[in-house]
Amino acid sequence: MRAHRTLTRLALGCCTILLSAASAAAQTVVLNAGDRFLTFQGLTEKASVWRSADHVGKQILVVYFYPAAMSAGCTKQACMFRDDHSRLNSLGAEVVGVSGDRIASLRAFKGAHKLNFPLLSDTAGVIARAFGVPTRQGGTLKTTVDGKEVELTRDLTAARWTFVIDRTGKIVFKETEVNPEGDSKAVIAAIEKMTMR
Repeated sequence: MRAHRTLTRLALGCCTILLSAASAAAQTVVLNAGDRFLTFQGLTEKASVWRSADHVGKQILVVYFYPAAMSAGCTKQACMFRDDHSRLNSLGAEVVGVSGDRIASLRAFKGAHKLNFPLLSDTAGVIARAFGVPTRQGGTLKTTVDGKEVELTRDLTAARWTFVIDRTGKIVFKETEVNPEGDSKAVIAAIEKMTMR
């Protein structure tokens, strides 16, 4: 129990958004294509800290928010990003998925579907608020992983939104009506259009 509380405190601390605006302002932020990117960090499915500052400027960054690990739509979306990994890499892009799922749920999700990109646990909704992504109450999903029934818990449910950030730190693509199966292809098309300019 003590370890869980410690991990929860660490997760909340690692999700601190590096903004100059007050915390209340972060609740109502709206980011659109053309806006400057906000630096953030969070814990991955391995409980290691992932920092956007380590990636922006080196790669094109795809940040996609999804409602719930292992749900049908989120699984299709994640698996398409997995399958398109080579194409995205060839375009100089890397992907990170963000949800309100707890770390254990992300670990099960990534392992079950052999996902080849990091997943961030945003249980307090700090990253979602910084991007202006709506959230609602969390929940629990029961599913079978490796022949065992598991219960995956998320503390909040984020809307399914996708952002692409270029190497200069500018948002160049934003989609709020995401088709889970077509998201990776829409991202690839946006990046190809951007790189042809």
